[in-house]
Amino acid sequence: MNNVYYGKLIFELSKEGRCGYSLPKNELGQYKLEDMPAHLMRDEAPALPQVDELTVVRHYTNMSNNNFGVDTGFYPLGSCTMKYNPKINEEMCNHHAFTGLHPLQDPSTVQGALEVYSNLQYSLAEISGLSEFTLTPFAGAHGELTGLMVMKSYHLSRGDEKRTKVIIPDSAHGTNPASAAVCGFNVVVVKSRPDGTVDVEDLRPLLDDTIAGMMMTNPNTLGIFEHNIAEIAQLVHEAGGLMYYDGANLNPMLGMCRPGDLGFDIMHINLHKTFSTPHGGGGPGSGPVGVREGLEQFLPNPRVVADEETMSFKVVSNDESLGSVSGFLGNFGVIMRAYAYILTLGKENLRMVGPLATLNANYIKECLKDCYELPIEGVCKHEFVFDGLKDKSTEVTTLDVAKRLLDYGYHAPTIYFPLLFHQALMIEPTENESKETLDGFIEVMRTIAREASETPELVKTAPHNTPVRRLDDTLAALHPVVTYTELVADNQ
Repeated sequence: MNNVYYGKLIFELSKEGRCGYSLPKNELGQYKLEDMPAHLMRDEAPALPQVDELTVVRHYTNMSNNNFGVDTGFYPLGSCTMKYNPKINEEMCNHHAFTGLHPLQDPSTVQGALEVYSNLQYSLAEISGLSEFTLTPFAGAHGELTGLMVMKSYHLSRGDEKRTKVIIPDSAHGTNPASAAVCGFNVVVVKSRPDGTVDVEDLRPLLDDTIAGMMMTNPNTLGIFEHNIAEIAQLVHEAGGLMYYDGANLNPMLGMCRPGDLGFDIMHINLHKTFSTPHGGGGPGSGPVGVREGLEQFLPNPRVVADEETMSFKVVSNDESLGSVSGFLGNFGVIMRAYAYILTLGKENLRMVGPLATLNANYIKECLKDCYELPIEGVCKHEFVFDGLKDKSTEVTTLDVAKRLLDYGYHAPTIYFPLLFHQALMIEPTENESKETLDGFIEVMRTIAREASETPELVKTAPHNTPVRRLDDTLAALHPVVTYTELVADNQ
């Protein structure tokens, strides 16, 4: 492209003496340069780019056009449920009645916001089959940690200090063992059967009076429903442990069954996966945590409760709580978006989410299993996993397929996870993608499979049409270049 702004760093567009702003002189007179402590003074001016305003605007506008998001194309990222974020959600959370609120206001002045909290807590409890929720955790992993802290608080409240282990399947999300370790638990791994489900016979000998509980995702990371869940929950409960539900894969369960009815005692929900709030590029997020009856008192402070006598909403704390896990009451903007989504769909249409997500995933799987290796046959739920190409003779890898997808305008699925398969390719289409979109993706995946056999170098050297070509991921991880001065030094 001839566009001078395309693909360049802002420092590369810098010209000495150019300026894009004009600030008034300090007229207040309260801060003078000589009043600044010497250790805070710079010896020389910062190395900032010198650019005019129009150059800055064009640069960042062109940069934004290079971004890929769910609003620009199909995003079949497995286990992350990259579903469309309805714009009405944005309108609701940006309503002037909410945007000016402050968390330190007296509860009597923010009754509308507290009603939103209360109503969403109630809605999530109904959807999950649990008793009560907290909305304070800031993300899914934060919710996991909070849920595990509830588990620990429950056992300690009974004086049962020897329960120091948490059982986690070998197919689990990586955050599960990480959260357990951060919470001070030791991780015990239970193996999976050839069909991808938990091996109950491997589980039995692991259960003793040191087990605090078991973390599970259902459907699991392979997109397979754990059909032995009732037996697993019974075994864990008989051993005195609690069942924790990782809500990452709740999407296909909507309208079909509820974790609480399956025997789970604690769970977190990723609002950005199941209830259409933005993933946020690392934040803001929200990972509400729910518990069965009898565990409510351990939820973190503060909590929003409805006072039926005064028809108002209060913010309360209690001494049995595990404490606080975040400031105030969580990310209100994210919570508002999720509440808007639930109200927009209503309970009738919310019931369609799970079946449609399952239908879309099985449609893609069946259309591609003659080209890509399907390690586990049968009906999946919201996602499924291929073990790379069926024809591996040309040594085209899953990474190559993912890079080639970028040339065709699709975001790549999750690759090399779960670790059960060497060339894992995890695909999740979500419930709101049309058949036309799915057919286009299927056609491209079949084209790439054909290219891998006929012109493998074309796939191995992809992408070819993106602003940035294939990067050395290992070098980037080991020696990241994080400043412009480092980049200049490397180029010299």
